[in-house]
Amino acid sequence: MSPPSLPVCLSIAGSDSGGGAGIQADLKAFAAAGVHGTTAITAITAQNTVEVSAVEPVSPAMILAQVRAVASDLGVDAVKIGMLGDAATIEAVARALDELPAGTPVVVDPVMVAESGARLLDASAQMALAREILPRATVVTPNLPEARVLARREADEGPGEAEALARAVHRLGSTHVVITGGHRDEATDVHFDGLTVTLIPGPRHADGAAHGSGCTHSSTLAAHLARGATPLAAAHAARAAAAEAVRSGLRGLGAGAGPVNVLEVGAATGQRNTPGLP
Repeated sequence: MSPPSLPVCLSIAGSDSGGGAGIQADLKAFAAAGVHGTTAITAITAQNTVEVSAVEPVSPAMILAQVRAVASDLGVDAVKIGMLGDAATIEAVARALDELPAGTPVVVDPVMVAESGARLLDASAQMALAREILPRATVVTPNLPEARVLARREADEGPGEAEALARAVHRLGSTHVVITGGHRDEATDVHFDGLTVTLIPGPRHADGAAHGSGCTHSSTLAAHLARGATPLAAAHAARAAAAEAVRSGLRGLGAGAGPVNVLEVGAATGQRNTPGLP
């Protein structure tokens, strides 16, 4: 009897030359969650823990070619989308998603600003992201500032803000929304499926290393969808893995925010062998 095939996750995102976020973080999170990671690189960044000093977009044609190459041979069980950068890239990714089999889970991390503070999404592309990508998403995973941008809200609206933002972002078309808790007073993720708000609490590790935590969260969520978990169960798994990756983060690397360490989390928890478990 042949062994079951390994699920394949595709990351469509930018490259981080410092290895902390982007494609590099996604591949580590995929490995930790027990899936095979593939990539379609949207941009090359000259980046470290302190700054993003240069960004060079990959051509839309090359982005589409990468997705087609992966899908035609390895298949795609789930997609994670990260840094897109500009409207031309967004349009190419939307076309690529439409070429995948119907029902392929898509997780969108609406990357707008790097941990160092550098802007990674052209302001003119924000409307294109909402129009072209979010309606194609199974789950979108903004942090609080990103959710405010997507919902076109600027002010903090008090204790119920995250739940209100989840509902507002959901109206843009994704099936599920997870507002991640890293920028909230309480480190609690908020999941909304169009009907029910579910709180996903967890610890905050203020003394950890957080560079790449959002990428790790969304990639882990995509990996668990590829392994058959429900979106809510996958969101629980992602919350736990991201928190532990921050706690185990590599604080001694670089002069800025150190990278998360999700590989140690995967080895310690044995999550490679527990498909679909929160």
